[in-house]
Amino acid sequence: MIDRYTLPEMAALWSESSRFEHMLSVELAVTRTLADRGEVPSEAADAIEARAKVDVARISELERRTDHDVVAFVTQVAESVGPEGRFLHYGLTSSDVVDTGLALQCRGAADIMLTSLDAVIAVVVERAREHSQTLMMGRTHGVHAEPLTFGLKLASWAFELDRDRVRLRAAALDLATGKISGPVGTYSQLGPDVEAAALARLGLRADAASTQIVQRDRHAAFLAAIAVTGGSLERFAVEIRNLQHTEIAEVQEPFKSGQTGSSAMPHKRNPILSERLTGLSRILRGYALAGMEDQALWHERDISHSSVERIALPGATTLLHYMLEKFGGLVRDLVVRPERMAENIERGLGLHASSRLLSALIDNGLSREAAYEIVQRNALRAADDRVQFRELVEADPEVASAVAPDVVAACFDEQARLGHVQTVIDRLDTIDVSVTPAEHA
Repeated sequence: MIDRYTLPEMAALWSESSRFEHMLSVELAVTRTLADRGEVPSEAADAIEARAKVDVARISELERRTDHDVVAFVTQVAESVGPEGRFLHYGLTSSDVVDTGLALQCRGAADIMLTSLDAVIAVVVERAREHSQTLMMGRTHGVHAEPLTFGLKLASWAFELDRDRVRLRAAALDLATGKISGPVGTYSQLGPDVEAAALARLGLRADAASTQIVQRDRHAAFLAAIAVTGGSLERFAVEIRNLQHTEIAEVQEPFKSGQTGSSAMPHKRNPILSERLTGLSRILRGYALAGMEDQALWHERDISHSSVERIALPGATTLLHYMLEKFGGLVRDLVVRPERMAENIERGLGLHASSRLLSALIDNGLSREAAYEIVQRNALRAADDRVQFRELVEADPEVASAVAPDVVAACFDEQARLGHVQTVIDRLDTIDVSVTPAEHA
């Protein structure tokens, strides 16, 4: 991932040095397990643990000759140990080390993403409560529908993010799976008991039937969960972009002192961050598709997935981490304009009361078809002639003959329509906003 969309913590996790250090941790876990069983000399395991070092430059030098990064890695680490290095990689095949090391990296990436997601959920919940009674117009098909509150809108974001967290956590937990089962997964050199003990040292579960690799449905599900979370952020970003339209102007992205909106038009304050999040979510969906393409490999394994994962897994996790951090700041500092929301409701000419009036007419004995015709006739005239819907309704003899004036007045009482909004806001109490990083492990 390019530096522009990479934050330091994730960059460190996916560095070449980190990749080989995670692979080394697998080698050390296996070596110590074998030493405990008397299958490798204890002094050799001690030496390996004490002296094994990763030298990325030397690995790259060796790989230019071997054209095999794992062989180059094992050779370099063995060189750093000395004679006892011959016991490194004992009984292992490359995928034992690569797939298990990758599981450790993905677990670390998941912890970083989930920590950011926790913070985002907390700030969205906070702002939803802040604006629980901030009245605004709801829109369907881009057209005024009925009033709601901005807090209710944000509550829907909070619950969706909480579902994203559940999906991402589950996918990460499933991916926390390694294998030490050797070529084609038959345990031909090291037994299942060695695998179980070594993986326990790493906090991973063993794949029940790994062939020569951990099957890629897990990685595909992980990338899919990331993409779905990105899709949620895109939904919210698109909403912010729409609400920042000049003609709507109900919210605005934070615009700091000295910031420039346009090189040509000094008046511009554009929703650039929301647009960026929208674009980056498209990349995440591409990574998810690539992960699904990786599921079908030849026989017990090939390495067509390897080149994809070197890009897709660091790329997807790095991007989502960046997006979450940026979105959290966007929501925290989002400028909300209740006065503009009220103006836009007024501009709607009271047409949002049409459904309540329809029900009132039906309640007083009119057929649905007759009631609908009366309400629609007045509503369309109000919209076309730009007059208040309530004025037309109160002057309509058919309405007057069917319902009392106080019933009509009640149809235009926005607050009466929103009595149950607080019920939804209260449900925010069910969202955990106190998760700690340790709970993701």
